[in-house]
Amino acid sequence: MPSLVIAEKCDGCKGKTEPLCEQICPMDIMKLDPATGKARNIAPRDCWDCMACVKSCPNQAIITKIPYQIGGYGAKLVPLMSETSIIWTLTFPDGSFRQVTMPIRKEKFEE
Repeated sequence: MPSLVIAEKCDGCKGKTEPLCEQICPMDIMKLDPATGKARNIAPRDCWDCMACVKSCPNQAIITKIPYQIGGYGAKLVPLMSETSIIWTLTFPDGSFRQVTMPIRKEKFEE
């Protein structure tokens, strides 16, 4: 399922020249909507479900809903990034959830 922007949480990465989700999207389909100042997926059918935008969002404003064939209606998977790990929260249709913490490799790059 394509990424979904939660408008109430998205601030368009204020202070940056372009939103992080727009910078990282391999399909170039995450864009800042000039009318709202918020990110949006301009071509949901072209989304690879790579979750790069979801993981890069500093406000947790982007989610990917899990296809109902796999997770049931209403299931979603939301990551929370830290410097050393990603905490994946899987919410099931009945409202219960499970969290899995995975370490991440983070190289330092010159800016």
